[in-house]
Amino acid sequence: MELDFKQLGVAIRAIAEEKNLPEDIVRDAVEQALAAAYRRDYGDRDQEIKINMNLNTGDVDAYITKEVVKEVTTPAAEIDLVSAQLIRKNAKIGESVEVHEKVENFGRVAAQTAKQVIMQRLREAEREIVMAEYEDKIGTLINASVNRVENGVIRVDLGKAQGIMPRSEQIQSERYYPGQRIKVYLKDVERGFRGPQLIVSRGNREFVEWLFKNEVPEMENGAVEIKELAREAGIRSKIAVWSNVPGVDPVGTFVGGHGTRVNAVMSEIGEQEKIDIIVYSDNPIEFITNALSPTKVSKVTLDEANKKALVNVPEDQQSIAIGKGGQNVRLASKLTGYEIDIEADKTSSPVKTEASVQPVKAIPVAKPAIKRIKKKTELESSLLDAIEEHGE
Repeated sequence: MELDFKQLGVAIRAIAEEKNLPEDIVRDAVEQALAAAYRRDYGDRDQEIKINMNLNTGDVDAYITKEVVKEVTTPAAEIDLVSAQLIRKNAKIGESVEVHEKVENFGRVAAQTAKQVIMQRLREAEREIVMAEYEDKIGTLINASVNRVENGVIRVDLGKAQGIMPRSEQIQSERYYPGQRIKVYLKDVERGFRGPQLIVSRGNREFVEWLFKNEVPEMENGAVEIKELAREAGIRSKIAVWSNVPGVDPVGTFVGGHGTRVNAVMSEIGEQEKIDIIVYSDNPIEFITNALSPTKVSKVTLDEANKKALVNVPEDQQSIAIGKGGQNVRLASKLTGYEIDIEADKTSSPVKTEASVQPVKAIPVAKPAIKRIKKKTELESSLLDAIEEHGE
């Protein structure tokens, strides 16, 4: 197998155009591969060599860096003073000169190695360019299709690149299959020993926030905003919203007419994930009260120094406040930034945060006395008495 340099020059241009790669990047990859091939056939593996290739003519020139010495012992890396001064007149012992050699061809093994290196370098160059393009899209939603599922890791096709969605970034109970069209949040571009990888997510809080951005145009002009968001993917999300325009209901804006906006978000993340939308407040007591919705709160006691809050609720509201598996109080804690403890208040009925509401006294209702007949003989006697009275 021999390398046809002129044909290789034509191929370089074609590859650059097909893969949308700059021609100089492709040429650089080819020249590095040819340098490796030259070391194999004509030089030494540690030899410092540079290859220049003329894409029009296919001419390949090698420039080998050699040290000027009195007596040559390693021809691949050394040159005598007389020969060096033919290249550069003022060359001195201990200096380096570049020796030019014309490269006509390579052996079969070197040619095969060159081709493999060229393809590898081109793949790396293509990946780097694509990654640079996607770095500008970090923190946004991207349309994707599921490519394959392996060991719980989802590999998705993003168009020009492949992304991976680890198990920790998936929605609980959501099932993925090849060809499935989904939206993903581009979380990061990680560079490892296998090259750059695009990390995508559907399970993080930013995914839900971006879905609302797509459904609530008022977020674009700043009329309403999401102040805080806490999420347990596939189970429940709590969103604290705020209006910057007087008279605009932030909760109603995010819910939409007949729930159209929130339903559109839920259809993307799955109907099994509940969404609580509450009003944000700078007042921590009011914010905590809202965050525990739909619980009726009696009292909130704050420990600002330790960012803790003791919340009293009516006894019949305790399970609602805590939620299934502690879900409601846990999300409220994430949303507000306070560690919340729930305590049942057995003595009073629910009260508002700012003003107490006097408990309504229960008025006892007298129950009619019911005469109970305990024995069979008494029952028979009562029946006979009733018949006699009726007969009279």
